[in-house]
Amino acid sequence: MLPISEAIKKVKKRFAPINSAEEFIGSDEGMEKLDAICMQLIAVGESLKNLDKITSKKVLAQYPEIDWKKVIGMRDIISHHYFDVDAEAIFDVCENHIDQLESAIEKIMNDL
Repeated sequence: MLPISEAIKKVKKRFAPINSAEEFIGSDEGMEKLDAICMQLIAVGESLKNLDKITSKKVLAQYPEIDWKKVIGMRDIISHHYFDVDAEAIFDVCENHIDQLESAIEKIMNDL
């Protein structure tokens, strides 16, 4: 689980200077941040997908405050439909959902 926490921390650090979705697409530096954040979100989704698989879907189900299907689904979209990635959607995840995801991951780690 440690890699998930590290990936989330990287997302938060890279997102910190971003104030709008337009900042992602408005410059090469912004696009690099978007790419870097997407890579970490792929890592988070992949780790959660594997955790769900090896625990026969039992662990994540105990934490319904997170829509795990959407978290894992975002990984699939970024990985397989990269050119369809919406900067606004990534901004929304980072701005409004990453802290809650981080809290849930910490809770899972403590409970295990």
